[in-house]
Formats: sequence, structure tokens, C-alpha cells
Amino acid sequence: MKTVKRYLFPADYMADPSVHIFDGKIYIYPSHDWEASNVENDNGDQYIMKDYHVLSIDGDPMTGTVTDHGCVLRQEDIPWAGRQLWDCDVQEYVQEVPTNAEEQAAGMGYSKKVKKYVMYFPLKDRNDVFHWGTAIADNPAGPFIPQPAPVAGSYSIDMCAFRDDADGEVYVYFGGLWGGQLQRYKDNIHLETPHLPEGKEDALPSRCVRLTKDGMNFAEAPRPILVVDNEGNPLKADDPHRFFEASWMHKYNGKYYFSYSTGDSHLLCYAVGDNPYGPFTYQGVILTPVVGWTTHHAILEYEGKWYLFHHDSVPSGGKSWLRSLKVCEIEYDAEGKIQTIEGIDE
Repeated sequence: MKTVKRYLFPADYMADPSVHIFDGKIYIYPSHDWEASNVENDNGDQYIMKDYHVLSIDGDPMTGTVTDHGCVLRQEDIPWAGRQLWDCDVQEYVQEVPTNAEEQAAGMGYSKKVKKYVMYFPLKDRNDVFHWGTAIADNPAGPFIPQPAPVAGSYSIDMCAFRDDADGEVYVYFGGLWGGQLQRYKDNIHLETPHLPEGKEDALPSRCVRLTKDGMNFAEAPRPILVVDNEGNPLKADDPHRFFEASWMHKYNGKYYFSYSTGDSHLLCYAVGDNPYGPFTYQGVILTPVVGWTTHHAILEYEGKWYLFHHDSVPSGGKSWLRSLKVCEIEYDAEGKIQTIEGIDE
């Protein structure tokens, strides 16, 4: 299906959008691409992102004014930073914080509940190992103040922070192959020798973890997120529709839609399940290959319409490390299947 697409922020190269509605407004949390002098490789060294901006849209994603709220977090401000601030996400929480002396004198007690926004970001430490960081803001546009250490037990990249309206819990879907380092872990334990499945081995799955109520730590051990065929068998490593990176979760008509990038086959695909942990049955392709290597995305409902936020490398002349944000409408058929969108505009 061909559809009208909009470049959201032509003034700069940004990619990997996570998108939410906070206080009635659309907020976009992208990565920020910088020009790279190094050669492209499978480890992703050409993606040298080192800060984050926040964008917002006033009104309709296809026509509304896009505002850049400026740089909200820099790599140099993160105490444990090594390099590469990749795909991030943000979620809203109500947290309990201490009152100040003036508030206590006014009879407010010793604590109060306030709305906070927690950013989750992947970052390599000084040993070149990816962990998650967290940073906190008082409003969705930032700025975000980083915490002094990474989240305990965290690894890999591409966090999607999904709040389930069924139970109010926040589930984070994450993981990425190759440069995302997911192949270095099994059962949440770091492997001495990484294992990347091949051929008819089961594909390496994404992960999901439920967070504590304040959003700052794991409430459980991360679980594998299986994408299976119609017979319940996990997709295989040589299947071009298997998971690679860029997890996203949304709900449609009460079903859980797990979507993801297939990496080296350059597709956005999706699978559907009955609960946040799956398993998820493979359904089809959302977006065919775009110009550029990576395909990250977010799916959002706004005023009764559904939108696919993604990126490509057309404005940079095809440089895969200089990407530009895009948006278009998506459609579901009567059975809840997402209609495939052509990635390249003719």
C-alpha cells in the first residue's frame, strides 16, 4: 500500500522514534545522528549518537507544527558513560518525593506525590558493554537528569516502555543483535562466547521485563518474547521475518501487537498475542525496506487514527548513519491485520 508520508524534522538528522501522548500532546523521543568518519560495520560503530532531543507535535501528526525542545541529555553528563546513546524511550510515573521545609510547615507532611518522566537509554560503559541508563524529568519535554549508575541487571539496546491499560504496569521490551550485543547473553547471564543462532536454530528472541512501580528497577528477571508461526513453533534464525531489534508494543482491539525490525532483511514486521509476555503469532510485514540499513519505529493512535513513526536516509543521500524522521497513517482491516506500506516512495 502506498501512503502519504511526512518528514517531521528536516532541520537535523534524527531517528529511532519512540512516541507517546502525555498531557494530550504527542512527544517524540528520537536518537540524534551525527556525521561519522569511520567505515560502516556490523558492530554499528558508524552510529556515534551522543545526545538526545525531544520533539513535540501540536495536533495532527501529518500537519501539526513540530517543536524541538532542544538537547535534554548529553553523554558527557552521564557518570558511567562510554559511548553510543542509541534508541531511547520515556514513560510517565507518579512518584513519592520528600517535601521541603516550607511545604512541611504548611502541613503537607514529609512526602508528596508528583508526576515524573523516566527516560530509558542504552549506553556502552567504558568496557564497551551496553547497559540501560535512566534519567528523570519533571515534564515530558525534559531536561532529563541522569542517575549515577546503570539499571542493575540490564543489557542490550532498543527499549520500548509500554504501560498496559489492563493492569497499569510498565513492561519494557528490548534487545538487538550484532552491535546490540543480545547474542552475548543467555538466561540473562553474560556468555564468555557469544552465540548467534543460524539456519534452522530457533531465532534469538527479544526480551521483556516488568518494572517496579517507580519505573527505576526491574521487578522481575527479563523473559524471552517468542514470535511463533501459526503452529506455535518459534521462527527460525534464517527466516527473513525473525526478530533482530527495535521492539515496539501497542494494543488494538484488546490484542497485544508486538512489532520489530528484522535488521539485515530490512523489514518492519508484527506478531499478535493475548498478554504482554506472548507468545506472539507472526502476522505480516508493516513496512517494506526503506532507503538506509535500519528500520526503527513507533505506532501510536491519535484522535481515532493510527500512525507509523519511522525513519529513512533519503535526505542524506542514502547514508545509513544519517537518518530522518517520518510519519504516515496505517490501516487495519476488519480482522485486525495491518496493511503493508511500501517503504520507498516512487
